[in-house]
Amino acid sequence: MARILVVEDESDIRQILAYNLGQAGHEVFTADRGAAALDLVQKERLDLVLLDLMLPDISGLEVCRQLKSDPALREVPVMMLTARSEEIDRVVGFELGADDYVVKPFSVRELILRVQAVLRRARPVTSGAQPEDELIFGHLRVDRSAHRTWVDGEEITLTPLEMKLLWTLYQRRGRVQTRATLLDEVWEASPENNTRTVDTHIKRLREKLGLAGVYVETVRGIGYRFAASADRTDDSSGE
Repeated sequence: MARILVVEDESDIRQILAYNLGQAGHEVFTADRGAAALDLVQKERLDLVLLDLMLPDISGLEVCRQLKSDPALREVPVMMLTARSEEIDRVVGFELGADDYVVKPFSVRELILRVQAVLRRARPVTSGAQPEDELIFGHLRVDRSAHRTWVDGEEITLTPLEMKLLWTLYQRRGRVQTRATLLDEVWEASPENNTRTVDTHIKRLREKLGLAGVYVETVRGIGYRFAASADRTDDSSGE
């Protein structure tokens, strides 16, 4: 069971989502305004926010920006729900830190499955750190069980999805991963989805990693790979 906040100003959609998420075993909170959503997130310990973008007071994008800029709240996953289907809207959403982006109209069954996928990615590891949960690679150090990452000793903050993306690439270092493969493995989404999702998150991950961003290499026309050796500092992607 997860504690999920549904932020949607259309009452029929809000009720449908609340009912179906409740039937799936989750505890559901609802809000029809952005300000009310921000207030609830501050008061309640939430596991996920389903966020409509077109709200009557504060835009969903601004709500997401405020959540992801707050150190106490940035780990809460956000799934955006919107009628906006243009690529630029998806890109902006992901750049703000959204974990998934669902376009209306949507299948309730598919939405529930995508909610479960986001919750699985965000679920913390509760057992003690094992050697396979830690990596030291050049400028980079990661403790996956503690969900902590450092570059040259300075801690940086990664979302659960960014951590899974980084770990997946590292575990297969030296081997090319196609965008379709990463969509399936990291997002647990159909490769038929827009692969721009992968490109946007790779860009954000590189920016956060700073000096260590060069380890995530682009293989033109195919996908991405993690450098086989930390001694390699050239960017083969040119991007």
